[in-house]
Amino acid sequence: MIRVLLVHDGCLMRSALTMLLRREEDLEVSGSSWRAAVGQADSLRPHVCVADVECPGAAVPGTLTGLLRRVAGPAAALLVLATGTRPGLLRRAFDAGALGYVSKDAGPQRLLDGIRQVAEGERFVDESLALGFLQAADMPLTPRELSVLRLAAEGSTSAEIARNLHLSLGTVRNYMSTITRKTGARNRVDAIRISQHAGWV
Repeated sequence: MIRVLLVHDGCLMRSALTMLLRREEDLEVSGSSWRAAVGQADSLRPHVCVADVECPGAAVPGTLTGLLRRVAGPAAALLVLATGTRPGLLRRAFDAGALGYVSKDAGPQRLLDGIRQVAEGERFVDESLALGFLQAADMPLTPRELSVLRLAAEGSTSAEIARNLHLSLGTVRNYMSTITRKTGARNRVDAIRISQHAGWV
Protein backbone atom coordinates (compact mmCIF):
# COMPACT_ATOMS: atom_id res chain seq x y z
CA MET A 1 0.00 0.00 0.00
CA ILE A 2 1.35 3.43 -1.01
CA ARG A 3 0.59 6.18 1.51
CA VAL A 4 -0.07 9.46 -0.29
CA LEU A 5 -0.40 12.95 1.15
CA LEU A 6 -2.14 15.32 -1.28
CA VAL A 7 -1.38 19.00 -0.62
CA HIS A 8 -3.63 21.65 -2.15
CA ASP A 9 -5.05 24.88 -0.71
CA GLY A 10 -8.35 24.63 -2.60
CA CYS A 11 -10.75 22.53 -0.51
CA LEU A 12 -12.90 21.49 -3.48
CA MET A 13 -9.93 20.52 -5.66
CA ARG A 14 -8.20 18.72 -2.76
CA SER A 15 -11.37 16.74 -1.96
CA ALA A 16 -11.95 15.81 -5.62
CA LEU A 17 -8.38 14.64 -6.18
CA THR A 18 -8.35 12.74 -2.88
CA MET A 19 -11.57 10.90 -3.81
CA LEU A 20 -10.21 10.13 -7.29
CA LEU A 21 -6.98 8.65 -5.90
CA ARG A 22 -8.78 6.65 -3.20
CA ARG A 23 -10.44 4.57 -5.92
CA GLU A 24 -7.11 2.85 -6.47
CA GLU A 25 -6.66 -0.28 -4.35
CA ASP A 26 -2.93 0.27 -3.85
CA LEU A 27 -3.22 3.88 -2.59
CA GLU A 28 -4.06 5.14 0.90
CA VAL A 29 -4.71 8.88 0.48
CA SER A 30 -5.01 11.84 2.88
CA GLY A 31 -5.50 15.48 1.94
CA SER A 32 -4.07 18.63 3.50
CA SER A 33 -3.77 22.36 2.97
CA TRP A 34 -0.26 23.81 2.66
CA ARG A 35 -0.55 25.35 6.12
CA ALA A 36 -1.15 21.95 7.75
CA ALA A 37 1.02 19.88 5.39
CA VAL A 38 4.24 19.71 7.42
CA GLY A 39 2.37 18.50 10.52
CA GLN A 40 0.38 16.02 8.43
CA ALA A 41 3.56 14.66 6.89
CA ASP A 42 5.05 14.19 10.36
CA SER A 43 2.11 12.10 11.56
CA LEU A 44 1.20 10.30 8.32
CA ARG A 45 4.75 9.48 7.15
CA PRO A 46 3.68 9.26 3.48
CA HIS A 47 5.57 7.36 0.81
CA VAL A 48 4.64 10.06 -1.72
CA CYS A 49 3.64 13.67 -1.18
CA VAL A 50 1.70 15.14 -4.12
CA ALA A 51 1.78 18.94 -3.88
CA ASP A 52 0.36 21.70 -6.08
CA VAL A 53 3.18 24.25 -6.12
CA GLU A 54 0.99 26.94 -7.69
CA CYS A 55 -1.11 27.32 -4.52
CA PRO A 56 -0.47 30.51 -2.50
CA GLY A 57 0.59 28.45 0.53
CA ALA A 58 3.48 26.94 -1.42
CA ALA A 59 4.99 30.40 -1.91
CA VAL A 60 5.63 30.93 1.81
CA PRO A 61 9.44 30.92 2.18
CA GLY A 62 10.77 27.54 3.34
CA THR A 63 7.44 25.70 3.01
CA LEU A 64 8.43 23.53 0.07
CA THR A 65 11.83 22.58 1.48
CA GLY A 66 10.26 22.07 4.91
CA LEU A 67 7.75 19.67 3.44
CA LEU A 68 10.48 17.83 1.58
CA ARG A 69 12.47 17.38 4.79
CA ARG A 70 9.42 15.77 6.41
CA VAL A 71 8.94 13.25 3.59
CA ALA A 72 12.65 12.77 2.84
CA GLY A 73 13.99 9.28 3.27
CA PRO A 74 14.58 6.07 1.35
CA ALA A 75 10.86 5.36 0.96
CA ALA A 76 9.49 8.87 0.44
CA ALA A 77 9.28 11.26 -2.50
CA LEU A 78 7.84 14.62 -3.48
CA LEU A 79 5.75 14.82 -6.67
CA VAL A 80 4.62 18.29 -7.74
CA LEU A 81 1.66 19.40 -9.82
CA ALA A 82 2.52 22.39 -12.02
CA THR A 83 2.12 23.98 -15.44
CA GLY A 84 4.85 24.66 -17.97
CA THR A 85 3.93 28.36 -18.04
CA ARG A 86 5.57 28.93 -14.62
CA PRO A 87 9.18 27.76 -15.05
CA GLY A 88 10.19 29.58 -11.87
CA LEU A 89 8.02 27.20 -9.85
CA LEU A 90 9.51 24.18 -11.63
CA ARG A 91 12.98 25.50 -10.78
CA ARG A 92 12.02 25.98 -7.13
CA ALA A 93 10.57 22.46 -6.93
CA PHE A 94 13.70 21.02 -8.57
CA ASP A 95 15.97 22.93 -6.18
CA ALA A 96 13.87 21.62 -3.27
CA GLY A 97 14.54 18.05 -4.43
CA ALA A 98 11.22 17.01 -6.00
CA LEU A 99 11.40 13.63 -7.72
CA GLY A 100 8.24 13.81 -9.85
CA TYR A 101 6.54 16.46 -11.98
CA VAL A 102 3.02 16.09 -13.38
CA SER A 103 1.27 18.69 -15.52
CA LYS A 104 -2.01 19.99 -14.12
CA ASP A 105 -3.38 19.63 -17.66
CA ALA A 106 -2.58 15.89 -17.74
CA GLY A 107 -5.17 13.13 -17.36
CA PRO A 108 -5.68 11.22 -14.11
CA GLN A 109 -3.68 8.23 -15.37
CA ARG A 110 -0.53 10.37 -15.67
CA LEU A 111 -0.87 11.35 -12.02
CA LEU A 112 -1.33 7.72 -11.01
CA ASP A 113 1.68 6.70 -13.10
CA GLY A 114 3.74 9.46 -11.49
CA ILE A 115 2.77 8.45 -7.95
CA ARG A 116 3.62 4.80 -8.51
CA GLN A 117 6.90 5.59 -10.23
CA VAL A 118 8.24 8.00 -7.62
CA ALA A 119 7.09 5.60 -4.89
CA GLU A 120 9.66 3.22 -6.42
CA GLY A 121 12.32 5.92 -6.16
CA GLU A 122 12.32 6.69 -9.88
CA ARG A 123 12.12 10.17 -11.41
CA PHE A 124 8.92 11.00 -13.30
CA VAL A 125 8.62 14.06 -15.57
CA ASP A 126 5.52 14.74 -17.63
CA GLU A 127 6.71 15.40 -21.19
CA SER A 128 4.40 18.42 -21.51
CA LEU A 129 6.56 20.20 -18.90
CA ALA A 130 9.75 19.81 -20.96
CA LEU A 131 9.63 23.36 -22.38
CA GLY A 132 9.06 24.77 -18.90
CA PHE A 133 12.15 22.94 -17.67
CA LEU A 134 14.22 24.31 -20.56
CA GLN A 135 13.05 27.83 -19.72
CA ALA A 136 13.82 27.20 -16.04
CA ALA A 137 17.34 26.12 -17.00
CA ASP A 138 17.84 29.41 -18.87
CA MET A 139 16.53 31.48 -15.97
CA PRO A 140 19.33 33.70 -14.64
CA LEU A 141 17.92 34.19 -11.12
CA THR A 142 18.83 32.16 -8.05
CA PRO A 143 16.10 30.68 -5.79
CA ARG A 144 16.69 33.46 -3.23
CA GLU A 145 16.45 36.15 -5.92
CA LEU A 146 13.21 34.56 -7.12
CA SER A 147 11.82 34.69 -3.57
CA VAL A 148 12.64 38.40 -3.33
CA LEU A 149 11.19 39.10 -6.78
CA ARG A 150 8.02 37.10 -6.12
CA LEU A 151 7.29 39.13 -2.98
CA ALA A 152 8.05 42.36 -4.85
CA ALA A 153 5.64 41.30 -7.60
CA GLU A 154 2.95 40.78 -4.94
CA GLY A 155 3.39 44.42 -3.91
CA SER A 156 5.57 43.99 -0.83
CA THR A 157 7.86 46.88 0.09
CA SER A 158 11.58 46.31 0.61
CA ALA A 159 11.03 46.42 4.38
CA GLU A 160 8.25 43.81 4.16
CA ILE A 161 10.43 41.56 1.98
CA ALA A 162 13.25 41.89 4.51
CA ARG A 163 10.93 40.87 7.38
CA ASN A 164 9.39 38.01 5.40
CA LEU A 165 12.72 36.51 4.33
CA HIS A 166 14.65 37.42 7.51
CA LEU A 167 17.08 39.64 5.60
CA SER A 168 18.45 43.11 6.24
CA LEU A 169 17.01 46.00 4.24
CA GLY A 170 20.40 46.54 2.58
CA THR A 171 20.52 42.89 1.47
CA VAL A 172 17.07 43.19 -0.11
CA ARG A 173 18.19 46.31 -1.99
CA ASN A 174 21.29 44.45 -3.19
CA TYR A 175 19.13 41.55 -4.38
CA MET A 176 16.81 43.93 -6.25
CA SER A 177 19.80 45.62 -7.87
CA THR A 178 21.18 42.23 -8.97
CA ILE A 179 17.75 41.13 -10.25
CA THR A 180 17.41 44.33 -12.26
CA ARG A 181 20.86 43.82 -13.80
CA LYS A 182 20.35 40.10 -14.57
CA THR A 183 16.97 40.65 -16.22
CA GLY A 184 18.22 43.63 -18.23
CA ALA A 185 15.52 45.79 -16.68
CA ARG A 186 15.52 49.56 -16.17
CA ASN A 187 14.12 49.40 -12.65
CA ARG A 188 12.25 47.22 -10.15
CA VAL A 189 8.88 47.55 -11.93
CA ASP A 190 10.47 46.64 -15.27
CA ALA A 191 12.22 43.63 -13.69
CA ILE A 192 8.86 42.38 -12.38
CA ARG A 193 7.25 42.88 -15.80
CA ILE A 194 10.05 41.03 -17.62
CA SER A 195 10.02 38.16 -15.14
CA GLN A 196 6.23 37.79 -15.23
CA HIS A 197 6.29 37.76 -19.03
CA ALA A 198 8.95 35.01 -18.93
CA GLY A 199 6.86 33.04 -16.42
CA TRP A 200 9.51 33.10 -13.70
CA VAL A 201 7.17 34.54 -11.05
